[in-house]
Amino acid sequence: MRVAIFAAAVLGVAAPAAAQEARPAGPPDSVYDDTWISLGVGAGYGPSYDGSDDYALFPAPIIQGRIAGIGIQPRPAGLALDFVPSSAVALGPVARVRANRARQIKDPVVAAAGKLDTAVEVGVAAGIGVEKLLNPYDSLTLSADTLWDVAGAHRGMTVTPSVTYFTPLSRGMAASLSLSAEHADGDFMRYYYSVTPAQSAASGLAQFTADSGWTKAGATMLVAIDFDGELTNGGLSAVLVGGHSQMLGDARRTPYTAIRGSAGQWFGAFGIGYTF
Repeated sequence: MRVAIFAAAVLGVAAPAAAQEARPAGPPDSVYDDTWISLGVGAGYGPSYDGSDDYALFPAPIIQGRIAGIGIQPRPAGLALDFVPSSAVALGPVARVRANRARQIKDPVVAAAGKLDTAVEVGVAAGIGVEKLLNPYDSLTLSADTLWDVAGAHRGMTVTPSVTYFTPLSRGMAASLSLSAEHADGDFMRYYYSVTPAQSAASGLAQFTADSGWTKAGATMLVAIDFDGELTNGGLSAVLVGGHSQMLGDARRTPYTAIRGSAGQWFGAFGIGYTF
């Protein structure tokens, strides 16, 4: 979720809601009123794998927009499509690549247990939104992604619910706070958090068998800033993101986290995007 939230802010996802404030009566003049595309790139700093206490830099090239009435939203190493032309409801397919412990394993003991395969996950993204809660331009969004691995890596399923509160701070600045969690089935948990006899022999870690349950929960705060002070006209924007997540259940108890890593996971990111 941290990359998805960061990417959405980089590309000005907050701008469509903020655009209501600046839109005069008559023909709409916001860049977000019809077809639009945002391209962005940024860098984040976070754990080298879920549960690690070693940190690494990661890139985030992103695309977002709306073409022919179909919304395009970023996801961690992937994207979701929204086929519902409504700001209150979102529904469509979602896909992402999961490279957890497939690269950037800095801990030599965890690395000795062996790299994992990269998962390709596809599924359904759905959400509902409510506007004008505390001011005329804020919103609260409840959403969930349900994904299945189709590449034969973990062969499991995850459900990621989230709630996000967004509010503009000015015509050129917006902020949001997101709370999210991840629940996984037994196949997913055993693949990423169990220590098999072979992995135990290679790494020296105690054997461990993980079962289905919640893997983590966290909060993320972001601030998006438009360079010319006007969110509605597109152009260049920047974002700052910071957050913390906590590993849960067997994802917390596994030796990869409890002995070689940390249950607390901090992260931050900065990015630049252009909307036209």
